Amino acid sequence: MKRVLVTGGTRGIGLAVCRAFLQRGYRVTATYAHSEADAEEARGQLPEVSFVRADVSREEDVRPLFETPFDVVINNAGVCFFKQVQDVSLKEWDEVFSVNATGTFLCCKHAVKGMLRIGSGAIVNLSSVWGEVGGSCESVYSASKGAVIAFTKALAKELAPSHITVNCVSPGVIDTSMNARFSAEEKKALAEEIPLGRMGSAEEVAQAVVFLAENKYVTGQTLRVDGGFCS
Repeated sequence: MKRVLVTGGTRGIGLAVCRAFLQRGYRVTATYAHSEADAEEARGQLPEVSFVRADVSREEDVRPLFETPFDVVINNAGVCFFKQVQDVSLKEWDEVFSVNATGTFLCCKHAVKGMLRIGSGAIVNLSSVWGEVGGSCESVYSASKGAVIAFTKALAKELAPSHITVNCVSPGVIDTSMNARFSAEEKKALAEEIPLGRMGSAEEVAQAVVFLAENKYVTGQTLRVDGGFCS
C-alpha cells in the first residue's frame, strides 16, 4: 500500500485531499499545526487517517515525520494574509514565509531523502493563482506562493533523473474557511468574475492533486484550478 503525507490536512483542501487518497487505497498521514479541535473533528470524519501534530515551519517537527519514506507528499499547509504593504511588519512577513515557503522547503528536503532510497516519488505543492498574477493587498501572501512555484520548477529539474516528480496546484477562489473573510455579497461579486460562474470546491482541487501525484510523465508544472479566473 502506498503512503502519502498531507500537510495541513484537517480541513478545507487538505481534508479533501486526504479523502481523495483514501478512496484510491493509500495509507494517509496528515499534519496539523495547532488546533486540536480541528484535528478531533477530522478524525471523526476520516478515522482511517493518522493525524499528527507538527508545525511545518520547525525542522525539529518536520524531520521525524519522514523516518519512514512516503511515496507521495502533498505540501498543503499554508496561512493567508491580507494587509496593505505599508502596514506589514517584518515579523508578519517572516511568519507568512515560514509556513508557506519554508514549510514547503523543509518537507521537500526531508521527504526527498526517503524517496531517493526507494527510487521514486511524487511531490505536489499547493500554491495560489495570486502566486502567479499577484493580489492587491495580498503582496506578502502572493510573494510566498510565488516562491513555492519557482521552488517547484527548480526542484522538478533537480529530481527528474531520480524518478521523482514535483508539481504544483494553483487554486483560484475556493469555497473554504480561508475565504471566510468575504461577505455573501463579496462572494457573489467574486463568482461573477469567474468565467464558470462560481467558486471552486476543495474536492475539485483534490482531484487535480491526485492527478499530478499519479502521472509519472508530468513534472515541473503548475496546474491552475480556478474556473478560468486568471486565464
